Amino acid sequence: MDIFDKMHKSLGPIGMWKDQAEGYYVFPKLEGELENRMTFKGKEIVCWSINNYLGMANHPMVRQVDMEASRDWGLAYPMGARMMSGNTSQHEILEEQLAEFVQKPKAMLVNFGYQGMASAVFALVDRNDVIVYDSESHACIIDGVWMHPGKRFVFGHNDMESLEKNLIRATKVAEKTGGGILVISEGVFGMRGDQGKLREIVAMKEQYKFRLLVDDAHGFGTLGETGAGAGEEQGVQADIDVYFSTFAKSMASIGAFFAGDETVIDYLRYNMRSQMFAKSLPMPYVVGNIKRLEMLRTMPEFKENLWKNVNALQSQLTEAGFEIGDTNSCVTPVYLKGDVPEAMGLVHDLRENHGIFCSIVVYPVIPKGMIILRLIPTASHTQADIDETITAFKAVKEKLYSGGYKVEMPAE
Repeated sequence: MDIFDKMHKSLGPIGMWKDQAEGYYVFPKLEGELENRMTFKGKEIVCWSINNYLGMANHPMVRQVDMEASRDWGLAYPMGARMMSGNTSQHEILEEQLAEFVQKPKAMLVNFGYQGMASAVFALVDRNDVIVYDSESHACIIDGVWMHPGKRFVFGHNDMESLEKNLIRATKVAEKTGGGILVISEGVFGMRGDQGKLREIVAMKEQYKFRLLVDDAHGFGTLGETGAGAGEEQGVQADIDVYFSTFAKSMASIGAFFAGDETVIDYLRYNMRSQMFAKSLPMPYVVGNIKRLEMLRTMPEFKENLWKNVNALQSQLTEAGFEIGDTNSCVTPVYLKGDVPEAMGLVHDLRENHGIFCSIVVYPVIPKGMIILRLIPTASHTQADIDETITAFKAVKEKLYSGGYKVEMPAE
């Protein structure tokens, strides 16, 4: 059989909707400035789908630094991987500042969050070690776990009883192999918006010998007194052995970092294949991220404005009878019931007739019969945006449950 034959038969569970969905529900083109209101298909929409939590993307100071750094350095510098020829003082300054901010001895830059996390998981464990990870971990964690040649166990999402059962299993395996145990959770789970139960996980270290890796992409900059993330929010930052976050959420940029004890970070620097054999993070991103981190540290009004909007949006959704689950972060999921065609009809209505753009999540990402409308509030949103969205959501919910979207999709 030709390896490509299967692709002619099926594009997969999401790709099967390509003809109806592409350019509209998937791979849409948002135009204009990265703000609370953008343009889609020629119409102004309230946008709840960009990870610009603190509203830095178009801040004049950020745009100025990005422009100057691009002018001064270009996008090529430095050429080569960090280990060979791509290291600079600016890269090291950013790492030092990140480590201090998240209260760890040392930090390490990586080019992208997804590849960085997958590569770090692979580097941290060998065939004798055991991984225990949350069932709703991000795809980058799952990909890293799949590369692991040893045993791996998955525990129910934020289920501490399930975690303990799997720690018992993992301990028995590690005793036979002579390896260790790595527990992986997230600071904030990007789909549900609930924080990982880091405090409870850390408490289990007293009985079970393991190390903890936390992906805090959605917590960094948004949670904790200083913005240092979910660990700070829960009072257990010091007990996170390897802390990870990206710049793609709060700092509206590119790149990511790991932070932890010096020996652990040095090990990653010398063993993470995705960084050893990849070009260094270009200088404009490094310089731009130094500025963004400075603003995050010294301008608390960004986080204050963000949470003002988060609290308003979530409280008004709840008051209007919408189910938003257990979110205790900025991520705001709205749970509805319906099939994929109904979801597409609902979102089409939201965008075309109500001017509201938010992400749609359906099977196979979540179980059949469920629809999640995922909203990402930012510091740039306004009360008017929230009011318009609540009004629109009430209208489409009523139409959904009265069968109004059980029709053939309108042609684009």
